[in-house]
Amino acid sequence: MRRNAVLFVLISLLSGFGSTTMTLAASLWTLDLTGSVSLAALTAVCTYAPTFAAPWLGALVDRLPRRPLLIGVDLGLGIGMLTLLSVHTAAAAWLIFAVLLARGIAYVLIDAGETAVLPSALPPGILADVNGWRSSAQEGMKLVAPLAGAGLYAWRGPVAVVLLSAALPLLTAACYALVRLHASQPEATVAVEGRGVREGLRALFGVAGVRGPVLVAGVAIGASGLKDAAVLAHLVRDLDLPATFLGWLGTAQGAGSVVAGLVAGRVLARLTPLTVAATGAVVFAAGCLAQSLPWWPAMILGAVVIGIGLPWTLIAAVTAVQTLTPGPLLGRVAATSTMVMFGPVAAGIPLGAALIHAGAVTPLILAATVSVTAALIALRGPREPGVTRHPAREATSGAR
Repeated sequence: MRRNAVLFVLISLLSGFGSTTMTLAASLWTLDLTGSVSLAALTAVCTYAPTFAAPWLGALVDRLPRRPLLIGVDLGLGIGMLTLLSVHTAAAAWLIFAVLLARGIAYVLIDAGETAVLPSALPPGILADVNGWRSSAQEGMKLVAPLAGAGLYAWRGPVAVVLLSAALPLLTAACYALVRLHASQPEATVAVEGRGVREGLRALFGVAGVRGPVLVAGVAIGASGLKDAAVLAHLVRDLDLPATFLGWLGTAQGAGSVVAGLVAGRVLARLTPLTVAATGAVVFAAGCLAQSLPWWPAMILGAVVIGIGLPWTLIAAVTAVQTLTPGPLLGRVAATSTMVMFGPVAAGIPLGAALIHAGAVTPLILAATVSVTAALIALRGPREPGVTRHPAREATSGAR
């Protein structure tokens, strides 16, 4: 299964580079066309807004053959990107938002579909390792893609970025086609009569081994939104440093995330996903407290620590979903867990921006407190002994 592992890591590298490059270029392009900073900032909303439709999009994943869906969505995404070549004036800027919204929907479908396909392509024993490697690949691209995207945009303009962003989904579609699945029967539509969004919610929230890691990850990732404005305010107001120092913090956090992904599999081999998610939340809290100190080296150290903690919560939650969810429900449970984990960021960012009026470090301390509290509550709640194959999944895995 080494071939499949390499293919999935390659997919993460390609998609991570393409998404980050296009996200940055879209905001720069919108700003150049319209002159509006607000409109440029709103481009990011189009990418994340479809997350709130994840339970319904996940149900669609469970009603269609998963690998053909992944290939079709990537092909459609690549073709859709090419429509941006017709944008030349501010009046046509709406098309950028439309394509980004479609891309956001595509990402929810791809994320759910890939999470559901992975157990059919890899042995259970290496799922956590591959999830960690995929996370490292994506985070590693965040270190390279912003500079590459901005440089390509400045050098050749938006056309070059559009062509690159259109080509990468075509490559990932080819990678999905090369994956070898080990399901006992040919991949088929996995819909189960009478199972809809509600059944997916029950599978997510009704199993302690899945619910716990996902909720802890949701709290920690949501709390990370609290700190965005706080870190900038602390840098500029309290430490009298230029805003460009954020670049160093981003690099430090990315480096921590790469390391976290590489070791996550080994950690999950020894501890339950709930324990790993709770540990990640506490590590994230420690990073927030370090960034609240009036000393710039502590902010860099805190960024590295945050980069380690947050991926652990995410990788633990994804692994729990993959290993404890019945096969026919994997698409909708994966998509719904994505909404639970990343939806709170939409509320955390404006709340953190409002709280800085009470002091730059207030949101950082609040983020740390909330994360530690969530970890402690989860660890004291009902737990399941380790990550094992779900009995219902054993009975239904042949449906894929």
